[in-house]
Amino acid sequence: MPKIGMEPVRRKALIDAAILAIGERGSLDVTMSDIAGRAGVSSALAHHYFGAKDDLLEASMRHILRELSRDTVAALAGVSEPRARLSAIIAINFSDVQFRPETIAAWLAFYVEAQRSAPMRRLLMVYARRLHSNLMSGLRPLLGAEAGRAAEGVAALIDGLYIRRALKDGAPDPRSAVALVEDYLETKIGIGTPRP
Repeated sequence: MPKIGMEPVRRKALIDAAILAIGERGSLDVTMSDIAGRAGVSSALAHHYFGAKDDLLEASMRHILRELSRDTVAALAGVSEPRARLSAIIAINFSDVQFRPETIAAWLAFYVEAQRSAPMRRLLMVYARRLHSNLMSGLRPLLGAEAGRAAEGVAALIDGLYIRRALKDGAPDPRSAVALVEDYLETKIGIGTPRP
């Protein structure tokens, strides 16, 4: 008989285990049995909670996106100055919570999976729209009509640094990633600042 109240705990354990398994493997080539074992539950229970492996992988991506959204909202709370908003957005994308090896590997795997899976593609589009919107909130007052192009550049750098990090050994270096994006941003703002 299932224990009452355990479903949310087990679902979270399975999602965490999926992210760790993907991170270790560096791909989505993991089994429900492997994930369930890491979570300390049976494969049958994993299938009961999520159905197929694709459903668990989608739930894992949703979890990562919820964490990023929650962290972004918290980082932007009370920050009204446009340039400070941009720095907060950049910093949160490379925070210790977001820019850790298993999450980086999961992002890379999800980008690949989005090429064949419509639900994963939709989730990545949600992420891209949120990032663009958040960046525009800081860039529009600073760059006017050039804000969209700068937002695309910053987003491409963030995504690209995740991809490059996934291909390297060793611990991620969030400070150098933040510095690189900030340098690009300073260049764009310096060149594109509207004149009075």
